[in-house]
Amino acid sequence: MDRLWVILFSCLVIAGCQSVQNESQEDREVSGPTERQNSESILKNLDVPWSIVKNNDVFYLSERTGQVIKWDGDSDKKVIQKLKLKKKLHLEGEGGFLGFQLAPDFEESRQAFAYHTYKDGNEVKNRIVILKENADQWEEVRAVLEDIPGAQFHNGGRLKIGPDGKLYATAGDSLIPDLAQDKNSLAGKILRLELDGSVPSDNPFPGSFVYSYGHRNPQGLAWDEKGSLFSTEHGQSAHDEINRIQPGENYGWPVIEGDEQQEGMEAPLYHTGEETWAPSGIAYKEGILYVATLSGNAVKRFEIHTGEVQTYLEGWGRMRDVIIENDRLYTVTNNRDGRGNPRKDDDQMLLMKLSPQ
Repeated sequence: MDRLWVILFSCLVIAGCQSVQNESQEDREVSGPTERQNSESILKNLDVPWSIVKNNDVFYLSERTGQVIKWDGDSDKKVIQKLKLKKKLHLEGEGGFLGFQLAPDFEESRQAFAYHTYKDGNEVKNRIVILKENADQWEEVRAVLEDIPGAQFHNGGRLKIGPDGKLYATAGDSLIPDLAQDKNSLAGKILRLELDGSVPSDNPFPGSFVYSYGHRNPQGLAWDEKGSLFSTEHGQSAHDEINRIQPGENYGWPVIEGDEQQEGMEAPLYHTGEETWAPSGIAYKEGILYVATLSGNAVKRFEIHTGEVQTYLEGWGRMRDVIIENDRLYTVTNNRDGRGNPRKDDDQMLLMKLSPQ
């Protein structure tokens, strides 16, 4: 009888060890500094902020509802800046006033690039414009690209100036998936422009703004120190993606997603499987992509070379954008975007000091 108990006890110990081992092998996420006390709210009562940019100590945050919040982090002075656009802002679903990027010569020109939704007759479209800061208002100088297909959802909207000095924009498929495979359409693409709105001579398709195609709803852009471009993209049903973008390549939507493969199409660097992130803005630092996720309600940390994922910041709700300056990470919530659960002081900009690598 004693021998039987010893055998049974040994089996239970072995089974338990195997269970722990299997769990650790299957769990792709590892724990991280996810407590709210590791972060602080530095700006409150925002109205669906979409993009964060910073000039010295001054932040500019585009709000989807149609204004820019100018906040001096040193003096704590907050100003609501109105927009004066030549075509009326169309606010519906995921559309509105989206991407915002200061011009490289902003100190002198006081100009910025913006991406917003508008209506052309009965059609929903998006456009990229140059704005100029004039006191507490941003006035449109001119459009650099119009007629980007839009819809209630899937408008893309991110703007970034790359290390090559070109302007990059993400455009969603405008709820017409097949347009992502049509190289004559601007929908479902990552676009690349000269700052004056002309087509760069070294774009992969002569005379076209299209830099890459086959995208569903890309919303994040970031470069590493070698100039490699990464983008985040919303999947159809989970299977959200992080892609390494190569000029002229086809990223598969709507033909493939997730682990599916087809000749001539690029598989994602990472996808979320059956988990939904709804990734939006991203930032890069020292081999790590920090990803603001909406449905994921967190900032995720993705190690490019190992594929390891960590929930880095959570507890504040939906996250829309993220930027990094030195050892500081800034992100904004989107709990007032119609899909979240707003709480007191929402929406908010948060500050978190990065852990040493």
